[in-house]
Amino acid sequence: MSDKPQAESPQPTYDLVIRNGTIVTAEAVYQADIAVSGEAIAAIGRDLHGRRELDATGHYVIPGGIDIHVHLEMPIGAFTSTDDFYHGTRAAAFGGTTAIVDFVETRPEETMLDALAARQARAAGKVTIDYGLHMTIGPTDIAKLDQVSDARAAGCGSFKLYMAYGLRLTDGQLLQALEAAGRAGALPVVHAENWDVITTLIGRNQAAGRTTPHWHPRSRPPELEAEAAGRVIDIATWLGVPLHIFHVSCADTAGRIAAAKARGLPVYGETCPQYLYLTQDLYDRPGVEGALPVCSPPLRAAEHRDALWRALVAGDLDLVTTDHCPFTAAEKAGGLADYSRIPGGVPSIESRVALVYDGLVNRAAGSREDGLRRWVDVCATTPARLLGFGRKGRLLPGYDADIVIFDPEASHVVSVESLHETCGWTPYEGQVLRGLPVTTISRGEIIADRGQWFGAPGRGRFVPR
Repeated sequence: MSDKPQAESPQPTYDLVIRNGTIVTAEAVYQADIAVSGEAIAAIGRDLHGRRELDATGHYVIPGGIDIHVHLEMPIGAFTSTDDFYHGTRAAAFGGTTAIVDFVETRPEETMLDALAARQARAAGKVTIDYGLHMTIGPTDIAKLDQVSDARAAGCGSFKLYMAYGLRLTDGQLLQALEAAGRAGALPVVHAENWDVITTLIGRNQAAGRTTPHWHPRSRPPELEAEAAGRVIDIATWLGVPLHIFHVSCADTAGRIAAAKARGLPVYGETCPQYLYLTQDLYDRPGVEGALPVCSPPLRAAEHRDALWRALVAGDLDLVTTDHCPFTAAEKAGGLADYSRIPGGVPSIESRVALVYDGLVNRAAGSREDGLRRWVDVCATTPARLLGFGRKGRLLPGYDADIVIFDPEASHVVSVESLHETCGWTPYEGQVLRGLPVTTISRGEIIADRGQWFGAPGRGRFVPR
């Protein structure tokens, strides 16, 4: 036997290892290292080593958030939402989101595939994180329903149906659009409000001189939001088609979705941070301050806000998105003489992950571990599963290395100065939160770290779903 010292077996060397963190998934909370090779997660275990190592002691390591409802560079009448594909995705990344889903709308003479290509061209060169697109089916698209399968094959796994605004579909058109989505194996996602009632109430208010933002929520009653949701659920159920309800703002709509789930129906629902944190009292602030939070569906009374938190904890609502669609204060102020002309939408893309954490983990009555798992589920795992991001939303070998390191003790005050959104205001101004994303990794690349930006415009990719 030789007395020559035996060489130790070399440990695998990965490109990046996040060490000593607490991994949080929708299923479990545990201590482990996570290793990355190239763009994918390579291993999860103990004592892993890499060419670059990040110490996550005292921090949570979670899958990157997925926001399936954003409007970047979205034209609405004379306005365009203020965050373009670069600034919007950059802000999202600073906030711990590593994938978004935006929207495509066709012009009357345009095919769905041409509209999809045009929207992708607009995003190319700007997006900093990966993205998908919902294809909108408006009234002029009913004649194009034979194109739905082509759009589905091109990567649009979901189709947006409106029950409000100029894109509103009649019940008969809803049926046709739901049928087409069902045949293509795609998921219909719906803006559910009763537009006939809304326009009637707006007209009454205008005639009576009731034109301040105070009347905005009073033109869109929660009971009638729920009626619209129930109506489209009934149509989809009759057809045997799954359905996702966007931006649930009230207890009434959450109740309709819960009732459908209790029947075993494939019906899903989301809410947004504005409905979880804000109330309709904000519309009574003087001047432009009352106009800033105008969005649709509107903010509701406090009892609806509290009911939405309960529905989210219970699983009656499946996930949290932002419906991020910001406009400047000057643009909002242009509608002060008539609240129905205020461009609707609020910014939330950067604050979502921290806001939901604070509500589900810091403020919840249940166990901390249950809150942590639910937080990851509604911000990342369920959005990925429901919207077809097959390699995202989980921390598992082979999945995209979309990873966020989150400091649970970092206390901060939300303010315009602390955010990277471009509209110049935030509805969460002054909100004190404990817990903050500190490092965001997209497909293995550190793009945001402790307030510094390392991402490049155009590095994000379209993800066919």
